[in-house]
Parts: sequence; C-alpha cells; structure tokens
Amino acid sequence: MCNVKLLAIVICMGLPFAVFAQDRDFTLSAPAEIVETGFLQYLLPRFSLKHAARVAQVDDGGDVAIGAVGVPAFAGLGRVWHITQSGAEGPELFKAWLLSDIGKRTIEGFRPDGTSLFTAEIAVKVAAPAQVLDGDPVAGEALSLRHCGRCHVINESNRMKGMGQTPSFALMRTFADWQIRFARFYTLNPHPSFSQVENVTPPFSDKFPPAIVPVEITEDELQAILAYVATIAPADLGAPLQNQ
Repeated sequence: MCNVKLLAIVICMGLPFAVFAQDRDFTLSAPAEIVETGFLQYLLPRFSLKHAARVAQVDDGGDVAIGAVGVPAFAGLGRVWHITQSGAEGPELFKAWLLSDIGKRTIEGFRPDGTSLFTAEIAVKVAAPAQVLDGDPVAGEALSLRHCGRCHVINESNRMKGMGQTPSFALMRTFADWQIRFARFYTLNPHPSFSQVENVTPPFSDKFPPAIVPVEITEDELQAILAYVATIAPADLGAPLQNQ
C-alpha cells in the first residue's frame, strides 16, 4: 500500500512538468538542402535539452519554418536563411534561443568537415535592397528622438541622455552598411524583443511581452528616420596613427 501511495505522489509531482513540456512541443520544416547537411540533427537536440521541448521535423508547413522569408537567422550554402514561427510558446522559445549568443555559438559549432558550414554573423553580409530615401527628414528627427533617443545619442539636443554602451547615430553613420542597419534595425539584437513595425513584424506573444515600453512605428516613419540619418555627418574618428 505504501509503495502504491509513493508511486501516486511521484506521478502527481511529475505531471505538471510533463504537461508544461508538452505545451512547448512543435514541428519544424526546412529545405532539403539544409536537412541533407545534418545541421538539424545537430541543432535541435541541443535546443530540446535546454528547454525540455520536443521538435518534430516535417517536410513543410511547420510551426517553425526555415526559408527565404521571416527573421534573418543564419547564413550558409550561399544564402541567408530566415525563420518564421507560429507565435506559440515553443516556437517563440526556439526563435529567441537561435538568435541568442548561445544559439549563435551552436550554429557556428556545426563543423562536419572541421569548418563551420553556417554562420550567425549576417548583419553586415546581407545584401540590402535599394533604398529610396524619400521620407521627411524633419519628421525623421523627431521620430528618432522619441523612439531611439532613450538609448542612442541622436544629436546635440540629447547628447547627455543616451546610454553609454550604445553607439550614437553619428558613429553609426561611419559604418559602411549604416543604411542596412537602420532599415532593418528591428531584426538586430536587442531590438526584436521590443520593436514593432506595422505590417512587417509579427505581434508580440502574450506569454513574452516586451520588458520595456515597445518601439512601434510604421514603414513610412522608418523611411523618415532613414531620410534624417542620411543628413547626419559621420562622426570624425580622427586620422589613423602614423609611425614616426
């Protein structure tokens, strides 16, 4: 009798975890060229071990889909691969994990022939579509100060209000790929966790609300910000040191 009661207690104690883990289970689909590399057999068990979630591969239409659309996640085989996901708990966890530092290291760690087949460093390698900067730079300045000025120094008007670890707009204008970075800021960490671009980004999950007041803008407003940033003179970083 005691053994029966003990077994019942063990089962009851384990039940919430089993139900919780089951809620995280999801399906994933990817093109055959990725599947054939063995990348998913390497990647998915590591995610499952971390988050106690089972991932089943399907041919297409998965809760998480790797392909040509969605959030840029990694590059390899001559192209950039994106992910889309259903917004359920498991897929949300997978996206966050894949874009995290741990996920990036896991991607880089897949080395079937001793060399990384995929890379997570895609920010400066993604070819940008031609941008027509036809936005209103005056409106763009006001939008930049309102939405970006809490972290970045935009210009002299908020010179003392930016965060020390974030680059100023003038500094970012020195980057060769500044236009890509600004046009796709919502895909670059840490912005995806608190940024919404109307009709572009998926809505936040009810289970994972942003930790800070979100940045919510339209595509036209983003164009205005780009038009304003184009008017900013790149920061003068000084001449390179010369051997005397």
